[in-house]
Amino acid sequence: MTTTATPDRGPPKDPTTLNRLYGRSRGKPLRPFQQALVDQLLPQIAVPGEGPITAERLFGHDCPLHFEVGFGGGEHLAHRADLLPDHGFIGAEPFLNGVAQALAHVDGDSGRPETQRAPLRNVRIHHGDALDVLRRIPDGSLSLLYLLHPDPWPKARHIKRRMMNDGPLELFAAKLKPGGEFRFGTDHPVYLRHALMIMARHHARFEWLAQAPRDFQVRPGGWPETRYEAKARAQGHEVWYFRYRRRG
Repeated sequence: MTTTATPDRGPPKDPTTLNRLYGRSRGKPLRPFQQALVDQLLPQIAVPGEGPITAERLFGHDCPLHFEVGFGGGEHLAHRADLLPDHGFIGAEPFLNGVAQALAHVDGDSGRPETQRAPLRNVRIHHGDALDVLRRIPDGSLSLLYLLHPDPWPKARHIKRRMMNDGPLELFAAKLKPGGEFRFGTDHPVYLRHALMIMARHHARFEWLAQAPRDFQVRPGGWPETRYEAKARAQGHEVWYFRYRRRG
């Protein structure tokens, strides 16, 4: 993933000058069908490498625009795009194996006949740093922004590598339209405490949409379980879900 900006010094003067920091970008070799998707499908739906990123440019018409930071295997991205075919979805992921898995979801080929479906036409993918794309999206353009189970970087010396930091949050706030929603999920208690501290500092821009503990302890409707969440639950971890509205 990406991250930056130390949480104890406040936001940087210019949130677009954030560093590009994330873990490994490649795992085990891709299977032949995955490599074919990377070679053939990815160029067709890749986010342009230069210039402003708008719904009109990506999809040919104006529509609500969603952005997922570090989509992992793409399950959530594909589910949301299938649920909302009239909305446009952008996903960014630096890990090539995750991109290949997401492309299979977009293509509709799950490998199981009972779950085959038509390809998704409303998804664009960036193989790389999410912040690189976010900087090129005009301010106030996003209806929803998702950050689900980011790398926790649990050691104290790695705090500034976390995506949940002042600099990225300034960027998130700038790109979301008033009334737009930021969704964040984690199963890591250290990261949870850090994220709540950061979000409290940005209270003037984000309203926490929680009235009771169950609002962040129970997965909201339309928020599918990802493989990372399933793995966390299998290990006995508690999972937390947060929804914030961008104040006008």
